Amino acid sequence: MSKKYIVFGATGSIGSSLVDLMYEDNIECHLVARNKNEVTKMSNKTKYTYSVCDVLEMNFLDQLSKDLNDTEILGIAYCIGSIDIKPLKMTETKDFISSYVLNLAAAANIIKTFQENLKKNNGSVVLYSTVAAKKGFINHSIISSSKAAVEGLTVALAAELAPHIRVNCIAPSLTKSKISNFLIKNTKSEENIAKAHPLKRIGQGMDSAQLTKFLLSQNSSWITGQIIGVDGGRSSIA
Repeated sequence: MSKKYIVFGATGSIGSSLVDLMYEDNIECHLVARNKNEVTKMSNKTKYTYSVCDVLEMNFLDQLSKDLNDTEILGIAYCIGSIDIKPLKMTETKDFISSYVLNLAAAANIIKTFQENLKKNNGSVVLYSTVAAKKGFINHSIISSSKAAVEGLTVALAAELAPHIRVNCIAPSLTKSKISNFLIKNTKSEENIAKAHPLKRIGQGMDSAQLTKFLLSQNSSWITGQIIGVDGGRSSIA
């Protein structure tokens, strides 16, 4: 029986950086992503197994559970997120529901599905929030509220699943990725956003991936229930 880490959002900026790090150290992973072409290409490079699924679909866990039926799960990195930015007056109930399902409900169901497997292996779970869950940003009511719920889930599950499963959360500031391109579509926009951070740059996927790898590993075996900012200082000293 093989032992693997599951990387959700494996083709995104943070997820793909994490996969690269795990591959460099010969750590076995199972990749999960929506885009079949991208995840297939990544699988061909790494020889990692993979599943194509959309966490917004009600039965996405059925196929994933089958794909991982004979696998022992060492940890889960839920590198999935969204950037839903609009004024409150333009929001609809469905916006909040979709963001909640994507960022929180799907993650909770995944952990529940693999809970016994993780427990057997003293596994680790890494979730993702955002600096906007604690800092007040204009037009962020959708994503701030759903990611704040992720932080609540993190500490609740860290307590409930201890001592056998560790649960931590990373809260990045804006990171260069496909979903953030509309915010940094030109050099001037990127420079202006970078200036809002004490370290004067936009985040890279590798910034959060390095910490994710550490939190998944036994090197962090005495860390659980933590919300850790990877945000260029924006949450605390900006």
